[in-house]
Amino acid sequence: MNLKDAFRVQNKLQSVMLQAIDILEDQRNVLKVKTTHLRSKVMSDAQDVVVEESAPSEYAGHANEIANFLMAMLEEREKLSMAIRDAKGKLTFDMDSEVGLNRQRQALARVFRSMTALRNSEKTIPGGGSGYRFNGEGNQVTYRCDAKQVITIDFDRNKIRALAASLGKKSDACSMDMDKCLVNTEVDYVTPFDPNDSFDTILTDFIDKLGA
Repeated sequence: MNLKDAFRVQNKLQSVMLQAIDILEDQRNVLKVKTTHLRSKVMSDAQDVVVEESAPSEYAGHANEIANFLMAMLEEREKLSMAIRDAKGKLTFDMDSEVGLNRQRQALARVFRSMTALRNSEKTIPGGGSGYRFNGEGNQVTYRCDAKQVITIDFDRNKIRALAASLGKKSDACSMDMDKCLVNTEVDYVTPFDPNDSFDTILTDFIDKLGA
């Protein structure tokens, strides 16, 4: 498989493990709860009644198998991680570092592009100004007046626009190179299940193989 498929399987392994963990973390799946209603203690001729709480999952009673499943999936994740690391080691650049750098390039490009969208402007704000004056009694009071607001960009728009364009171009080129690597880089790993299968299918097949 290639790197793109390997990352997809990596995500699938994580997903099925989380779902299996959810089953074990629900105590109703790993404990049997039986309650006996001691009716005979109240009425001698009454029969005691035993009530068993129903489990929320069809996998209740399979805790041991699910624990084995989780260990097997963890082992697969370890194998796959090693295979991915070996595959990345054959590349001419550090993919993980480049992914981080490219995200930073894209973030900076967005900031610069938003700056270039700013414009000089001028507007009158009715009642937006204030001042002080003395009234007829000689007391100082405030008064309102209109205000004129002038907004002027405080940077070199052409320079910022050029930086945004340069970052965008470099980011796009890097993304294309990484896409090629994802498709063309082979990973020495064979998945234990079809990544398109559902969690239920993967776990059920595993339990069936244990019982075979």
